[in-house]
Amino acid sequence: MVVAMASCALGAHLSNAILKASETRVSSGFFIRGAKCFSIFHQRKLLSAATTITPRASTSTVEDASQSENDTVPTPVVIIDQDSDPDATVVEITFGDRLGALLDTMNALKNLGLNVVKANVFLDSSGKHNKFAITKADTGRKVDDPELLEAIRLTIINNLIEYHPESSAQLAMGAAFGIVPPKQQIDVDIATHIRINDDGPNRSLLSVETADRPGLLVDLVKIITDISVAVQSGEFDTEGLLAKAKFHVSYKDKPISKPLQLVLANSLRYFLRRPFTEESSF
Repeated sequence: MVVAMASCALGAHLSNAILKASETRVSSGFFIRGAKCFSIFHQRKLLSAATTITPRASTSTVEDASQSENDTVPTPVVIIDQDSDPDATVVEITFGDRLGALLDTMNALKNLGLNVVKANVFLDSSGKHNKFAITKADTGRKVDDPELLEAIRLTIINNLIEYHPESSAQLAMGAAFGIVPPKQQIDVDIATHIRINDDGPNRSLLSVETADRPGLLVDLVKIITDISVAVQSGEFDTEGLLAKAKFHVSYKDKPISKPLQLVLANSLRYFLRRPFTEESSF
C-alpha cells in the first residue's frame, strides 16, 4: 500500500514536471529547433503510461528487497546519454548486483511511446550495468524532447523505488516517495557546483552538479535556452541524491564568452540556490 501511494505521488510530480515543461523554449541540436511542446492530451497520455503500469516484480527483486539490514545498499545510478549514439538515446541503469532483467522498466518505456532497439548487460567493480538504446516509436529517432527525457528518468526512478524499496534511502526522491527516506537533508547537505569550459572551436561544456528533484532536467534546459544559449547534446546522470548534468552548449555556433558564462552561471546559481556554488571557471 505504501509503495502504491508512493507511485501515485510520483505520478503527480511527474505530471507537474511535464506540464511545466510545456512552456520550455528549446533550441537546435540536442533538442528540437523552436518551441516544441506536447499538448495537454499527450502529456496526460504520457503520464498515464508512466504511472499505471503494474507489472509483477520478479522473484529475485522480492528477495533483494528483503536482504539483511547489515547489507550495504549500493548507490542507484541512472544515466541518460545523448552523445554516444547518433541515432538513439542511451539509458544506463546500475544498482549494484540487485537488478534483474528490468522487463518492467522496458515495458514502462514502451508505454511512453518508445522502442528499445537494443539492450545489453555488463559487469564491473560497481555492479551490473543495464544499458538500453531507445528511439521514439513514431519516428524511429532518438528522444530530443526535454519533457520526454525527464519522463523517462522519473519512470525509471519510480520503478527502482517500487521494485527495490531499499533504494529509496539512496535517492533524493525517496524523501517524498520512498519507504525509507535518505539520511541527508537534500536542500541542506547537497552542494551545487557549476563549471563552464571551452570544448573545442565551436562549443563549451557546461557541468552542473546539484541535488536531484523531479523536473530538474527540463528546468535546466529552460534556464540555458532562456538566455539564447543553444544546447547541442549532453548527458544527465542521477547518482543517488545527486544530479550531474553535462551539456555541450554554444552561442551563435561559438564557445560561450566569459561574460556570458557569468550570466549563465548566475542564472543557474539563483535557480538552484544550494549551500555552495563552485566558480572555478571565473
